Amino acid sequence: MFFHISMEKNMQLHPRHFGPHLRDKLVAKLMKDVEGTCSGRHGFVVAITGVDDIGKGLMREGTGFVTFPVRYQCVVFRPFKGEILEAVVTMVNKMGFFAEAGPVQIFVSNHLIPDDMEFQTGDVPNYTTSDRSVRIQKDSEVRLKIIGTRVDATEIFCIGTIKDDFLGVINDPGAAA
Repeated sequence: MFFHISMEKNMQLHPRHFGPHLRDKLVAKLMKDVEGTCSGRHGFVVAITGVDDIGKGLMREGTGFVTFPVRYQCVVFRPFKGEILEAVVTMVNKMGFFAEAGPVQIFVSNHLIPDDMEFQTGDVPNYTTSDRSVRIQKDSEVRLKIIGTRVDATEIFCIGTIKDDFLGVINDPGAAA
């Protein structure tokens, strides 16, 4: 789920930033460029916790830009198969529903929803039990299990299930109405 790792990146800096605050400019640019991104290998970078080392800059000929190797510590989020997550439902349709757990989007197929829940159309599409005691709709909070992940270069996609013990709706916004 969450890991604290060390990473490296080559940062290019324009000559106008050279001066007494060079390190601060470099760290600010690193945070702006890296936080919130996804690498398929490590996952989503949540936050940079520290900068370990900024190497000697190498000038790029013809441009004036300087490339600095930067080694830093960061917290990353990477979901794995078999992991239990709590997520917020973002969309419900007859094929299943999509939910988000932080930056990760998870699809739960209607085959991976308990058999006693049926899709209901109307103003608010939802999955409801036959006794109408439990409902999954947009903004519902669900506990689900990751059963598969696909990693691209810049994104992670997950397939989940709620067809298991202790999984399902945690909080239903429609129950308050």
